[in-house]
Amino acid sequence: MTVLKRLLDLPDVSTDLDAARAALDTVLADRALRRTGGPLAAEVSLRCAHASAELEGTEADLDAVRAGTVTDPLVQGALRVAEALPGLGDTWVRAPGQALARLHLLAARDILPEDQLGRPALAGSARLRFGGLLGLIADPEPGPGLLHAAVVHAELLTLAPFPGPNGVVARAAARLTLTARGVDPRGLALIDVAHLARQPEYQGAANAYATGTSDGVRSWLRHYAAAVTAAAEETAAVQKTLVG
Repeated sequence: MTVLKRLLDLPDVSTDLDAARAALDTVLADRALRRTGGPLAAEVSLRCAHASAELEGTEADLDAVRAGTVTDPLVQGALRVAEALPGLGDTWVRAPGQALARLHLLAARDILPEDQLGRPALAGSARLRFGGLLGLIADPEPGPGLLHAAVVHAELLTLAPFPGPNGVVARAAARLTLTARGVDPRGLALIDVAHLARQPEYQGAANAYATGTSDGVRSWLRHYAAAVTAAAEETAAVQKTLVG
């Protein structure tokens, strides 16, 4: 908690994260979600997989993905990752390295040779930093859930520990963190859709975080808070379409 707590002292970060959490809590507390929770979770999973693949550089029509006619290996990998997330919660907090390896295997199958699947390719200080990240993920008291997810996401983007589609892994890991830490226990936040809608900002903020400066980290955390707020709005809108 000590490392993350310092980040809350950056200007506007704590306020932005609190506001984002309140917005998400309001949407998730809607009683109507009890009637559409299952179909909504499936739709969120599909849309986040599509958005994550697009953020990774592919192009695919959402309706075509829904119809099952898109064979692009990156899209198929993102769909496999999304499908696996509900079953990885326990592994995520107990053995995060194992969960990350599984996510990479699912994301990169049919893209990379088999001997590269699920194997981090890091050395020196990057390897030590990755080990510190695994410790943070497994920390039973990591601090505010949104902050924890934001840092996990950005660290994986920065380190790029695996060959191939690291971004798909990073975004899935952030969603797993939100679920495991009780922020979004049913996986209903359209967070990756919100990142895609702000793609230039998403990429710019991630690059800023990678510089390691206070301003760069602050830029990423404020983007993440804004994306969560937007994700809550997106979820509410999709839920209304399901109710009819």
